[in-house]
Amino acid sequence: MHTPVTIIGAGLGGLTLARVLHVHGIPVTVYEAEPSPLARTQGGLLDIHDYNGQLALKAAGLMDEFHAIILEGRQAMRVLDPDGTVLLDKADDGTGGRPEVQRGELRRILLDSLPAGTVRWGHKAGSTRALGEGRYEVTFDGGGTVVTSLLVGADGAWSRVRPLLSTALPEYAGTSFVETYLFDADTRHPATAKAVGGGMLMVPSPGREIFAHRETGDTLHTYVVLDRPQDWFAAIDFTDAAEATARIAREFDGWAPELTALITDGDTGPVLRPQYALPAGHRWDRVPGVTLIGDAAHLSPPNGEGANLAMLDGAELGQALAAHPDDLEAALTEYEQAMFPRSSEVATFDEATHAVMDMITEKGR
Repeated sequence: MHTPVTIIGAGLGGLTLARVLHVHGIPVTVYEAEPSPLARTQGGLLDIHDYNGQLALKAAGLMDEFHAIILEGRQAMRVLDPDGTVLLDKADDGTGGRPEVQRGELRRILLDSLPAGTVRWGHKAGSTRALGEGRYEVTFDGGGTVVTSLLVGADGAWSRVRPLLSTALPEYAGTSFVETYLFDADTRHPATAKAVGGGMLMVPSPGREIFAHRETGDTLHTYVVLDRPQDWFAAIDFTDAAEATARIAREFDGWAPELTALITDGDTGPVLRPQYALPAGHRWDRVPGVTLIGDAAHLSPPNGEGANLAMLDGAELGQALAAHPDDLEAALTEYEQAMFPRSSEVATFDEATHAVMDMITEKGR
């Protein structure tokens, strides 16, 4: 099978690209490893920024649909000390430029905006190879191939498309998240629900932190952040939820009970999320007919920008292709020349935390 534009990966970046191409009448096919749109939970809340993610949605013509899924009030933010002392309590006054949405809902509106059959589910890319003259073949696990004259890797950290452009591999970033949930928190865990507030909670501390979001209803979604080597986590049996919970909780001995309850009282077993990153400033020389967007291009530790950047990558690549219909290489060059410096400028997760702490310090003066 031959298709003009082939996208590997139906995450937010790949779908945004597909939508912008569709708006401009450019045929596209997206191949996704997951067997269906509902195959797995798509993660928690995303704050979609007015300087990147929202620009992408405007290019996709989906701002009305976006406004319909915004969770009002979730831009509120609280910062607490480990002993529970409130350092910052910022209400959501509706003027912030980072409204929160559920990742799954955002993905849904992108999928709903595409013609039926645009996404081919259950197609996990196993390998890619250049055929010459700007043509590429993708071989899927389980059989089947596709040949394309424009291949876009939107397939995340462990991209199968990236080797066509770069030998870089993600490396462990020194930090892992442990993910937990509390359901019906307002009634079952009122002290913890109060600590989190109506939006986001941050409890920064050297080497260990707690972040929590209030999601739809009174669900609290927690990310416990620990700076530990991978061997440290490997010694914990995460298949034994009670053992893993107890081990992670010990790292927070002495913290306020309404905070540690986010770990100890979780309604789901703790899930380990190691964080990886590509080398800082990752880039490649222009190779005809292939490029990368999102984490495939510029994976970094979580910093609040990853999904937004992936969407902006997709939108800008789509716009460049529409602007240069007869010059594919001019379009790819234009896209990459803007994408490389933008991704390099994004702050690391630690830098983002320090910025918040600087804001708190300034507030207290």
